[in-house]
This record gives sequence, structure tokens and C-alpha cells, in this order.
Amino acid sequence: MSRSRRKGPVVRKRLLKKMENTKQGTSIITYDRDCHIIPKMVGHTFAVHCGNKFVPVYVSIEMVGFRLGEFAETRKPPVHSGDRKSR
Repeated sequence: MSRSRRKGPVVRKRLLKKMENTKQGTSIITYDRDCHIIPKMVGHTFAVHCGNKFVPVYVSIEMVGFRLGEFAETRKPPVHSGDRKSR
């Protein structure tokens, strides 16, 4: 179920404050996977926490409206024993 339009997107104020205080080239570390991407975030790089590490996510114009967590995978694809031998 999607969030209603009258409520607007979920954007953390502390994340917006971090964006204003950092330069364009540096990455912004965040644990807020549920934060929506707004047009103000385009061009920034976020280091999104995925459970055990931070995944760099560069925000482009096509990502507006999605959430940060959608671009940082939390699960690895399964590797079977036959696949390891061939590498």
C-alpha cells in the first residue's frame, strides 16, 4: 500500500541538514532506508546501511519518488558449490 499524497513523502530533517552541510562529491552516511528521494537529493551520493555495511547510492533524476533502501540490496544471491569451483 502506498503512502497517501496528502501526507507527502517521508524525508528526515537530519538527512536534509547533512546534505546542506556536505560538499557535492562526498558521500552522506545514513541508516534511513525508508526515506523518500526528493528532487533536492539529485546529484548526491548516499552511503545506505544494508545490515552489515554501507552501500554507495548515487541519486539520479530517475530515482525521484523511490526510497533509498530500494537501491541498497540487503541479501546476497546464493552461491552454490559448483559455482565456486569454476572461479
